Amino acid sequence: MDISNILVVEDDREINNLIAEVLKKENYNVIQAFDGKEAIEKYNENFQMVILDLMLPYVDGIEILRKIREKSNLPIIILSAKDEEVDRIVGLSMGADDYILKPFSIRELIARIKANLRRYVDYNNTKIKNTILNYRDLKMDILNYKVLKQEKELNLTPKEFELLKLFISNPNRVFTKAQLFNSVWENEYLNDDNTVMVHIKRLRNKIEDNTNDYSYIQTVWGIGYKLGE
Repeated sequence: MDISNILVVEDDREINNLIAEVLKKENYNVIQAFDGKEAIEKYNENFQMVILDLMLPYVDGIEILRKIREKSNLPIIILSAKDEEVDRIVGLSMGADDYILKPFSIRELIARIKANLRRYVDYNNTKIKNTILNYRDLKMDILNYKVLKQEKELNLTPKEFELLKLFISNPNRVFTKAQLFNSVWENEYLNDDNTVMVHIKRLRNKIEDNTNDYSYIQTVWGIGYKLGE
C-alpha cells in the first residue's frame, strides 16, 4: 500500500499551511480542511492519515473522530491546545492514535507522523511466515489484519491490534507501560501513563467477556500488564 495521502484538519490557517508545507516537502500528498464541515466533505477512503484539531467551527474534532472510526482504522493524530487530562483521555478513548499539544515542535510532529504511518503500512503489507496467532478464543490474522473472537471479527484500531499482537507473541512476559509505549508508539516514554492505559482499556472492552474481571490482559500491580494464563 502506498502511504501518501494525509488530511490536515485545522482552523488556524497559519498552522494548517505550515503543516501542509512541511508534509509536502516530505513527499506526502496533503489535502487541507479548515473547519469540521469541510473535513467531513473531503474525507474519503483514500487517506492513510488524518491530523485533527479538536476545536473546529461547525463540527468539532471529537465528532469527526467518531465518524471516521465508524469507517476506518487509519492513524489519527490529534493536535489540540486543550491540555486538560480529561481532553486527552476522551480523544484517545474515542480512537485517536496520538495526541500532541499546541504549541508543538514540527520535528516531533513529523517524527510521530512517520512512526504512525510506518506502523499502519506494516499492518497492511507484512509478510511474516506465521501469519496466524491464536490465544483462547481469539485468532489474529496478521497478514490480513483481522482479529476474530469465536469467529466474529473485532474492529481494532492499529494501536490496539499491535498491543494484542505483542501480548500474544510474548505469552509469558510482563510489560511495563514504558515498554509497551516504546514498542507500539516507537517514541521515548515520557511518563505518559494515560496513553497506554486508555488503549489497554479500549482493547480490553473489545476482547474481554467480562470487563469487570479482566482475564485476557491482566494487570500486574506495580509493574504493568501481561497476557492472562
